[in-house]
Amino acid sequence: MTVVIKVGGARAVDPAGALADVASLVADGEQVVVVHGGSTKVDETLERLGVEPEYVETPSGVVGRFTDETTMEVFEMAFGHLNTQLVAGLQSEGVDAVGLTGVDGKLLYGPRKSAVRVVEDGKKKIRRGDHSGTIKQVNGDLLETLLGDGYTPVAGPPMAGDDDGEVIPVNTDADRSAAAIAGELDAQLVLLTDVEGVYADPDDPSTLIESVETASDWDALEDAAEGFMGRKIMAAEEALDGGASEVVVADANAESPILSALDGGGTHVHASALEQDTDQTATEEQ
Repeated sequence: MTVVIKVGGARAVDPAGALADVASLVADGEQVVVVHGGSTKVDETLERLGVEPEYVETPSGVVGRFTDETTMEVFEMAFGHLNTQLVAGLQSEGVDAVGLTGVDGKLLYGPRKSAVRVVEDGKKKIRRGDHSGTIKQVNGDLLETLLGDGYTPVAGPPMAGDDDGEVIPVNTDADRSAAAIAGELDAQLVLLTDVEGVYADPDDPSTLIESVETASDWDALEDAAEGFMGRKIMAAEEALDGGASEVVVADANAESPILSALDGGGTHVHASALEQDTDQTATEEQ
């Protein structure tokens, strides 16, 4: 079984424990793909350059970064730095890691969204000039070749965006990038973040949702996911729909964060939850 690990880019996340766990898994013969975020690093770099980061809300309520041309240049710079640091960290752990962006080999490929629908002051508007994209294809052959040759891929945005036949680097969400890769490889996906998992009450860690196996479990999970966690649940759904066997949302700062997540820690979302939800929807529509 291949394991896809998404390492968060939040300021509060220390990747050291995750890198040590990746080394342990690889030493045990497991195939691992690491996907990283880095929005905090982008914001910090923009701040040093005197550029105010801009976030917009979509009509569905999802908050995301508006990536204009200047922000895209900073994005490439910041993510390139983070990728190199993670590769170096894994090399120090004895892992033969290889750094990739979604542009390399069209690892992550899809149409550029030059305009996005946003909500401003309660009104729906169209914002043009955005450099973001929607992943439609994952180059699984490239990943499988690297894994088969004993390498550990370390991948992150940007993705290869198709802009009227021209390929340009564009922004895409790191959680959803990891989901697309996990689905393509029929892998187990571990989304590491700065909390223990998904809480039924977002303000109460004692309400951790440990397992999601049924349609009603899934409904409760969606109801509980607020703010940034909503994007992770969206990624979990896309991963499972794509073919991933299981998704775990777990604490990046826990002791042995990946190993503990695979051993039952965090919130485990099983494919059966979506299968039952789909069956229930089909029954209701008949």
